[in-house]
Amino acid sequence: DREYVFLTSRVHPGESNSSWAMEGILDFLLSGQPEAAEILQKFVFKIIPMLNPDGVVNGSHRCSLLGRDLNRIWVDPDCVLHPTIYHAKALLQYLVAMGKTPLVFCDLHG
Repeated sequence: DREYVFLTSRVHPGESNSSWAMEGILDFLLSGQPEAAEILQKFVFKIIPMLNPDGVVNGSHRCSLLGRDLNRIWVDPDCVLHPTIYHAKALLQYLVAMGKTPLVFCDLHG
């Protein structure tokens, strides 16, 4: 059984360098290089490259379209108001319940 690595980025729309870093991670993992293939054989990656797409498209710096900092609502996200955080948290909780607690959770910021 492989361990899980959970990667997210762009919860704050203005942190565009986190997209650049995530793109680099994805490019490497999908490159076919022997090192990437070895990593993919050892780990299962769950990747959410953009947690706040509405804020990014709208040109916000830190908040969602509702004016909320999505990085501050992980404790009690609403499935309608904060769907990306709600479902990301649900996936994490599911993995934990299945005995597959991620070895790494990394939320890229800028």
